[in-house]
Amino acid sequence: MRLRLHSWVRWLHVYISMFSLLAVLFFAVTGITLNHPDWTFGSAERVTEAAGQLPAGWTTGGQVDWLLVVEHVRGEHGVRGLVSDRFADEHEGWLTFKAPGYSADFSFDTHTGAYEVTTAEQGALAVLNDLHRGRDAGRAWAWLVDLSGAFLALLALTGLGILFYLKRVRASAFMAAAAGGALLIVLTVLVT
Repeated sequence: MRLRLHSWVRWLHVYISMFSLLAVLFFAVTGITLNHPDWTFGSAERVTEAAGQLPAGWTTGGQVDWLLVVEHVRGEHGVRGLVSDRFADEHEGWLTFKAPGYSADFSFDTHTGAYEVTTAEQGALAVLNDLHRGRDAGRAWAWLVDLSGAFLALLALTGLGILFYLKRVRASAFMAAAAGGALLIVLTVLVT
């Protein structure tokens, strides 16, 4: 029974690590780049501004037809991302579009339909960093981040499980794990 459990834990550890290898690599590298926001590797933020006029029918009975406005802005200016905020009153209105490494702010006059749109694209590294955070990437990516976290936790637990069966290195391995845990606690206390 004990040998069978060891074999099963080892099998699980190997295949989870192979399945999640790229996730580990992605989150490790982007964890480092998140820690150094001044590293841009030559990709500076690019800001563009444009202006225009909303098409006829953008309001119905004094209410903004948000779908028409969004589709107009996307079609005319190539704006992308999810609409994160929207607002309109008797004077002005605005929309904010967000995607990893990207934002677009759209504001308009609710009387005339004249508008301005400003987009900011921050480059490939900002996209990867935002994906690491799960920022503005949608539900599917949020599920992928959660699933990656679950696999990494299972990977760590099966790794610890394997140590119970390795008599020659068990004590030193658990001491190394305890030292790493203590260091993490000390650094956490110092930072907070």
